Amino acid sequence: MSRPVAHLVCFALKEEAGAFRRLTVNRDDLSILVTGIGRKNSERTLVERLNQITPRFVLTCGFAGGLDPVFAPGAVVYATGDAGLRVRLSAAGASPAKFFCAQRIATTRQEKRELRRTTGADAVEMESEAIHAVCRARGIPCATVRVISDAAHEDLPLDFNQLSKPDLSLDFGKLLWAIAKAPWKIPGLMRLQKVSSRAAQGLAEVLATVIRSG
Repeated sequence: MSRPVAHLVCFALKEEAGAFRRLTVNRDDLSILVTGIGRKNSERTLVERLNQITPRFVLTCGFAGGLDPVFAPGAVVYATGDAGLRVRLSAAGASPAKFFCAQRIATTRQEKRELRRTTGADAVEMESEAIHAVCRARGIPCATVRVISDAAHEDLPLDFNQLSKPDLSLDFGKLLWAIAKAPWKIPGLMRLQKVSSRAAQGLAEVLATVIRSG
């Protein structure tokens, strides 16, 4: 039998969730779920969690790649069909956006430009479509809430698609080997880590405001 919980907040990675966890400790009305990367992982883990709890709404959160040049790193953007969540997210400082749920990480500015051209989306991520589908089937309000980690004009320092395990998690052995072969990539990786950490904190503050509002 599932137990009622006001809020279920999903992240693909524990690194995306860390700042939010620190801002929301000791809240028994909140459940945080780390789904893993991609549609299959997010669908499977969400269904398992929803068999245990009954949330009033679900938020699918984390990093997104920018496709619209207007959104700089650190911008928090959202999409939802629920009017109440829309009001709360806008009041918390998030901006409405259109998302494209991709099968792979968009790593180059050329790839992002093509996605923008073919989909009209403002940002790209890899989990929310599956999470929204599960929530629709169960009649649970849902919103995508993402923070831009890399802008439309930016290349990622490495092609992380080539550094992934079959379950899409990062293979640290491959990462270390890639760095050893291209040590000049280290400054770019350090910049990405710094920007991502700051972005995760900004996202956490928006999410905490939404949670506090109801």
